[in-house]
Amino acid sequence: MTEPDGNIPRQSARVVLLDDDGRVLLFRCLRDADDPAAGHQWRTPGGGVEPGESPAEAAARELREETGVAVAAADLGDVVAIATGYASVGWTSGVLRNDFFVLRRHAPTIDADADHRWWTVDELTATSETVDPLNLATLVTALAGAEPPAHPIRLPWSR
Repeated sequence: MTEPDGNIPRQSARVVLLDDDGRVLLFRCLRDADDPAAGHQWRTPGGGVEPGESPAEAAARELREETGVAVAAADLGDVVAIATGYASVGWTSGVLRNDFFVLRRHAPTIDADADHRWWTVDELTATSETVDPLNLATLVTALAGAEPPAHPIRLPWSR
């Protein structure tokens, strides 16, 4: 799909990984790898959808690569939230889209070298740090029920 300005959108797939206490796993990463002075942000595991891959397949692959948690794409179910908008970053510019899946796991062991931590909804609400996606606390609260939302929740774009 090409946008009117000729840019090809970049699609990413991310996982809202929840533990038994309703906490969400986030990774600390640079806002801009080419400009460390831009600071850091906290993000859910995930990354780009490769050619020939479905968003669920990409989310499962990225989750395994970033956390060591292995699941089948089918275990992730449907997309629970979407954030889309324009961004101009060092490696691309144009319309970007993040599809979010949810996975609940009993005390998952995280195998990651990256700085990470589990966040409660209260911590997400109170923090002054940058968390991506915006409104993650609201999304985690909506996902607390046994059933996923009937339609993907639209999250505001954060770039």
